[in-house]
Amino acid sequence: MIDLRALREDPERLRASQRARGEDESVVGTLLDLDERRRSALSSFERLRSEQKSFGKSVSRASGEERQALLARAKELAQQVKDAEAEADRLGAELDALLRTVPNLVEDDTPPGGEQDYVVLEHVGEPPAFDFEPKDHLELGEALGAIDMERGAKVSGARFFYLTGIGARLQLALLNLAMEQAIEAGFTPMYPPVLVKPDAMEGTGFLGAHSAEVYNLPADDLYLVGTSEVPLAAYHMNEILPDLPRRYVAWSSCFRREAGSYGKDTRGIIRVHQFDKVEMFSYCDPADSHAEHLRLLEWEKEMLAKVELPYRIIDVAAGDLGASAARKYDCEAWVPTQNTYREVTSTSNCTEFQSRRLAVRYRDGNGRNQPVATLNGTLATTRWIVAILENHQQADGSVRVPKALQKHLGLEVIEPVKR
Repeated sequence: MIDLRALREDPERLRASQRARGEDESVVGTLLDLDERRRSALSSFERLRSEQKSFGKSVSRASGEERQALLARAKELAQQVKDAEAEADRLGAELDALLRTVPNLVEDDTPPGGEQDYVVLEHVGEPPAFDFEPKDHLELGEALGAIDMERGAKVSGARFFYLTGIGARLQLALLNLAMEQAIEAGFTPMYPPVLVKPDAMEGTGFLGAHSAEVYNLPADDLYLVGTSEVPLAAYHMNEILPDLPRRYVAWSSCFRREAGSYGKDTRGIIRVHQFDKVEMFSYCDPADSHAEHLRLLEWEKEMLAKVELPYRIIDVAAGDLGASAARKYDCEAWVPTQNTYREVTSTSNCTEFQSRRLAVRYRDGNGRNQPVATLNGTLATTRWIVAILENHQQADGSVRVPKALQKHLGLEVIEPVKR
């Protein structure tokens, strides 16, 4: 959440961030007013409590009528202390509740605006030029015996699927390649739980404006994660880290309700309820978070180069950022049959937003506990299969396997299956 001390010192920064996101900037004044009233209530409570302690000594020395009068005053003072404490607690709870609705401060040079106001930073590779009519990933996947949407819908409903035969093998090869790269870069591999408690989900910022995206199991008071960012961010919850940076990479299944996406991407496996993902996660000194963010982006670019995909990098506009992100870069791979780029990776710098909520800290040079910065970045997901099949397809319906994947898949070309 927002650092109150920084807010008091520079309220205009939050106002500017709210404007860039298209959010209500009047919340700044409300926060400052609540903070001032809470601090005033705390001062009153502490003054009254100090007076109560001193008064207790006077009562113990008095006798007779004087003692009775002092006891009556002590009773009155005790109620005033109780009331002052209750008021400070009430204002503190109100302030905390409001703070939890305020998104992170965006980085100063983040593009303002909404979903369509991103800035393209770089194009890498050239979209393929086919001398035949390219097939989409679902037509290819069905012919290769790789994707079965029909039975996925029969068993689980819309937006579910089976990866079959070479499709399952291709996903395993892709995600193993991603894990291999991350481990070589020094990340600690993780296989995290995908059911988490409310404090883990809320602490990472996923129970706010986008809570409709999250699957909830109310009987167990647990949530299914939409990304392993959640269990990785909560891994060091309520801890003080003795050394930084800490880098983890997790392979997990992810679950999203896709609320509000009715009618969008209904064909194939672009927008589905369940998929697998390899996710990088970093805890670092806040002073290093911008540089760490760029490192995560470079690792994503390295992985995209290995699967030989043309892509572009966009700087996501402030209004399209999640609540916890201060800055986000997306890598979007070319999808030939859609004649456009589609997101395949994203990396976000969440600065201290998540760590304040989850109480993840480190000791600074003066020995004081401070919140760490947290960052995340996708290294591969099931959706990559869409771009791999479409960009590397050949005229006979086969698909060329990128060289880096060949050792994991054991094939140079994926051939259509005989019906």
